[in-house]
Amino acid sequence: MATATEAPTAGSPARALLPLVVPAVVVGVGSSLLLILLSGLANRVQELLWRHLPGWLGVGAYSAGWVILVLTCIGALSGLVVWKAPGHAGPDPATTGLVDPPLAPGVLPGLALAVVLTLAGGVSLGPENPIIATNIALACWLGARVMGRVPAPVWLALAAAGTVGALFGTPVAAALILSESFASKPAQPSAPGQGSVPGQGSLWDKLFAPLVAAGAGAMTTQLISHPEFAMPLPTYDSVRWVDLLTAALVASLGAVVAMVAVYAFPLLHRAFNRLRQPVVRLTLGGLVLGLLGALGGKDTLFKGLSQVKDLAEHPDGHSAAGFAGLALVRLAALTFASSAGFRGGRIFPAVFAGAALGFAAHALVSTIPVTLAVACGVLGVLLAVTRSGWVSLFTAAVLGGGSALLPILCVALLPAWLLVTGRPEMELPKSAAAPAPGHGPGPSGT
Repeated sequence: MATATEAPTAGSPARALLPLVVPAVVVGVGSSLLLILLSGLANRVQELLWRHLPGWLGVGAYSAGWVILVLTCIGALSGLVVWKAPGHAGPDPATTGLVDPPLAPGVLPGLALAVVLTLAGGVSLGPENPIIATNIALACWLGARVMGRVPAPVWLALAAAGTVGALFGTPVAAALILSESFASKPAQPSAPGQGSVPGQGSLWDKLFAPLVAAGAGAMTTQLISHPEFAMPLPTYDSVRWVDLLTAALVASLGAVVAMVAVYAFPLLHRAFNRLRQPVVRLTLGGLVLGLLGALGGKDTLFKGLSQVKDLAEHPDGHSAAGFAGLALVRLAALTFASSAGFRGGRIFPAVFAGAALGFAAHALVSTIPVTLAVACGVLGVLLAVTRSGWVSLFTAAVLGGGSALLPILCVALLPAWLLVTGRPEMELPKSAAAPAPGHGPGPSGT
C-alpha cells in the first residue's frame, strides 16, 4: 500500500478528481450567478406589481382586492407560458423532486419565465426546484460539448451542488443532500468509452467535486448578495431535560399538520387536472391563491423566507391561534400552488409554515423556548414535505442559529420521522403529470 508521501499513481482517485476542480468552480459560480440573475429580475417585477402599480392606481398594495387581482393575473400569465412556451415550461412540478434528470435546453426559457412570475407574483413557492433544474440542464448540455468524456451524472451532481450551495450560502447543505442521494442510489458505471466516473469509491471521493462546486456557488452568493438565513431569535444555550420532550412534541405536531397537506396533495392535483387547458387551470389556481392571500395577509405571500424573519422580529405579534392560522394558510397555499402547476419549489414556504407553528407553540406554552419551538416546527414540517432528514435537520439548525440546538433536534427528529416514513410523499409519480396541452394525458413536454 502506498504511503502518505508517495505520489498518486495514474489510476488513483486524486488523478481522476483533480481535472474536475476547474469545471466544478465554473459550474458553481455559474449556478450562483443564474440564481442571482433570476432572483433579481423577480425582485424588480415584484416591486412593480406590489409597490409602484398600487401607488399609481391609488389602491392598497396588500388590500384584499389587489392581492386577488394580481394572483389571478399571475395565474393566467403562467398558464399562457405553460401552454405556449417550448416544452411547456418543463414537467408538471407535482411530479418533480429537488434533483431530477436534465431537461432539454429548449425548455429552459419558458421555465425561467414561469419561475420569475411565481416569485414576483406572490405565489407561495420558492425558486429551488426550477433553478436547480435549469442549472442541471445547462451544465449537462455545455459539459457534454466541452468535456465529453465526463459522464452526465457528474455534471448533474456539480450543478445540483453548486445551486444548493448558492441557495443556502454554504456548501454543507449540498454535501448533506448528495450524501443522502448517494446512500439511496447505487453508483452507476460509466458508459463505454468514457472511462471511470470520477468520484466512484469512498463517499468523500464522490463528494469532492460537488463540494468544490457548492463552495464556489456559496462564496459567489455570499460575495454578491450576502444572504442571511438565521432568524433574529434569542440564543438557545441553556439545555433542560424537559426540552427533549417539548422538542419531540412540537416536531411531531409539525409533521402531523403537514401530512394533512401531503394527503390532500394528490386529490387537489387530480381535481385541477380535470381542467385540461393550462390557462384555465392556472388562472383558477391563481384565484384560489389570491383568496388565501387575502385571508392570511402579506405574511402568507411569496416564498416565505423574508416573511418568516418578519415573524421572528415580532414573536409576540400574534396569538397562538393567529400563528397557527398563518401556518395553515401557508400550507394550503403551498399545496394549491403545486397542485395547479405553478413552477416553484416547496422548501421555503414549508419553512414558513413550520416556523409559524413553532411560534404558535411558544405563544400557547410560554415556557417553551421560542427558538427551540421554531426550529422544531420547521424540522417537523420539512420532514413531512421533503422526506429528507438531512435537509430538515440542517435548515432547522441554521434558522435556530445555535449549536446547542443540534443534539435536541437530532432527538426530536426521531419520533417525527416515524410519523412520516412509509407514508405518501408530496411528490407524485410521473404518470400523474398534468397532460401536455394538445397531447392528451401524460407528462408535460420536456
